Amino acid sequence: MLVESSIGLDFREAFLMTNTFHTITVEGAAEAYVLSRGKARFLSIAQAIRAIRTLMPACNATDHELEEMLAAACIAHMVPVAFDAARPDGSPSRLHS
Repeated sequence: MLVESSIGLDFREAFLMTNTFHTITVEGAAEAYVLSRGKARFLSIAQAIRAIRTLMPACNATDHELEEMLAAACIAHMVPVAFDAARPDGSPSRLHS
């Protein structure tokens, strides 16, 4: 189920527009999500992963791979990032940028 408040219309619209013209890559989806959050205080990795998996259910990338793609896009676009995704070993989340 898509929840507008957690994913945002801007990302969904950018994703759909990009997908209309050519096949979107996971990297492209990560970049589109980061760009849609440019004016936010920070980007939540956990929320971004949920959004990408919602819009790309066949995505084969692991959460760790998505986290790396999102972090790289955040650095490239100077968007503060919160590394708040759950760790596979159950260790506490990292909340720093």
